Amino acid sequence: MTLLRVNRKSLGVNFSARGEAEVLVWAPEAKTVNVWLVDKQQRLQLIRREFGYWSCITPHITPGDRYYIELDGKQLADPASLYQPEGASGPSEVFNPGAFHWTDHEWINIPQQEYIIYELHTGTFSDTGTFEGIIEKLPYLKELGITAIEIMPVAQFSGIRNWGYDGVFPFAVQHSYGGPLGLQQLVDACHANGIAVILDVVYNHLGPEGNVLPAFGPYFTHKYKTPWGQAMNFDDAHCDEVRHYFLENALMWLRDFHIDALRLDAVHAIKDFSPKHWLRELRGRVDELMQETNRMHYLIIECDLNDRKFIDPVSEKGYGMDAQWIDEFHHALRVTTGHSKTGYFEDFNGLLHLAKSWQDGYVYTGQYSPHRSKTFGTDTINIEPFRFVVFSQNHDHIGNRMLGERSSALVSFEMQKVLAASVLMSPFLPLLFMGEEYGEKNPFLYFVNHSDKELVEAVRQGRKREFKAFHIEDEFPDPQSEETFRHSSLQWDILEKDEHAAMFKYYQQLIALRKKLTPIGRAGRDNLKLEVFESQNVLLAERWHNEEYVLCMFNYSGQSQTITSALLEKPWKLVLNSASSEWLGVHDLEFNQTNRLVMAPESFLLFTHV
Repeated sequence: MTLLRVNRKSLGVNFSARGEAEVLVWAPEAKTVNVWLVDKQQRLQLIRREFGYWSCITPHITPGDRYYIELDGKQLADPASLYQPEGASGPSEVFNPGAFHWTDHEWINIPQQEYIIYELHTGTFSDTGTFEGIIEKLPYLKELGITAIEIMPVAQFSGIRNWGYDGVFPFAVQHSYGGPLGLQQLVDACHANGIAVILDVVYNHLGPEGNVLPAFGPYFTHKYKTPWGQAMNFDDAHCDEVRHYFLENALMWLRDFHIDALRLDAVHAIKDFSPKHWLRELRGRVDELMQETNRMHYLIIECDLNDRKFIDPVSEKGYGMDAQWIDEFHHALRVTTGHSKTGYFEDFNGLLHLAKSWQDGYVYTGQYSPHRSKTFGTDTINIEPFRFVVFSQNHDHIGNRMLGERSSALVSFEMQKVLAASVLMSPFLPLLFMGEEYGEKNPFLYFVNHSDKELVEAVRQGRKREFKAFHIEDEFPDPQSEETFRHSSLQWDILEKDEHAAMFKYYQQLIALRKKLTPIGRAGRDNLKLEVFESQNVLLAERWHNEEYVLCMFNYSGQSQTITSALLEKPWKLVLNSASSEWLGVHDLEFNQTNRLVMAPESFLLFTHV
């Protein structure tokens, strides 16, 4: 096993301080390994090292050279390639990340509790579908008030259209987005605008087309399966080198691309029964990197296990992740607003469970789950609210619907505003999905761009089986079609239209209030008092920090509701009313100090203590 150095990448092609290329390839079963320089028509022989590694140091490789790794005469792209300019099936290109001239030397990562996250998909966010297209929109995002963007996966995938979760070269940046240089330019520009960057990475599986890793070594194991196929080898024979591969990948994004935080996809599908789980090892390596560079980085996970060990500190035998996505907040919120209790939604009763999530993050903290037919979850005692990320919609919960409908197609204009407040006024880290801030009408559909016709047909049939009870043949969006991809792009030209402009300003105001009012973004989990009016579908949440108090009132019902509560007796000042004419509503509330108040249908009220 090679020594992992947190200060520089060792796998693939890298450059020494003297400018010489250092090549390192893991291929334990190969008899010969060479580098074939395509343009120079030159072959460089690699020497066998310990643990199945092959290496050489040479002055003959320079940035921009296109090359293949030859395994026993077979030419393949480099598993640690940083750039695939001709796509997943083409040669690799040598890229030196250390050559970029960074201007973010004064950048300091934003404190985790101040993250207001905007999830986006590079290919559909802008007209160009590139990193440059995102850069052009940074003034807009800054005006909105978000503090961090979360970029869906950019690891090289097959073709030019994909969500990104079918990546096959974990180190390479998608060529159609702008490649590795484009990503560095984007991060540098984000930091210049005071915006942190979260990168979505996938370590639980690889995509179905263009994957060269099995030819090089046992990167996969037959011991486990994931919903997306064979599991990565984190605890089987030869797993040391596979673990090293993904540790190097994570460190590279943080160190060489100045990424502020990683969002690790579906870590429950990282099957690892080693004495030291890979996530815990990652935590240690990132801590080493931060100590060396004096830069702060966060590790955010997607995990559906409701198991606090993932975010408990290493000192308490946890894995030490900084934050976790909470689907259960989304599910309870959706049922509260009228979503049918089908599939995994059957576990949620609406308002009572939404209040439970407000209090504990997880809804299921050790009680019986009807959907799973078992007791599920652990407690969250003493876990700070900013360790959980919540949302009313994201790429999964939109795109995994047959027609990819956003909230704007599923609920009323007024309810969209209540959903926004539910997330942005929650105790947790809020996440918005691109376009929701102005009520984007286009769907976000599932799309791919594979070249294998049999694979394309298998994807089509798989999606049809998934939604067989819901679709009519003519209405089913073809995942392979370019039209499906185009239909998923944001419509920036509607932003100035009445409802969309009002919605943007409303989101802008909510974000500004979250930043301004300390009890919303910084209060501890115990500084919260909830009152649930289950029959009226109304939730009241009082929060405080020192002597500063706020009161949030949510009416999730479709009728006006008269609320009587002792919480209303304090001297409150109305700060925001989602149903006011300012936000194109029809209920301009005049609040008189009393314990009784009439709320408009589908409305949100925010009060501060006088």
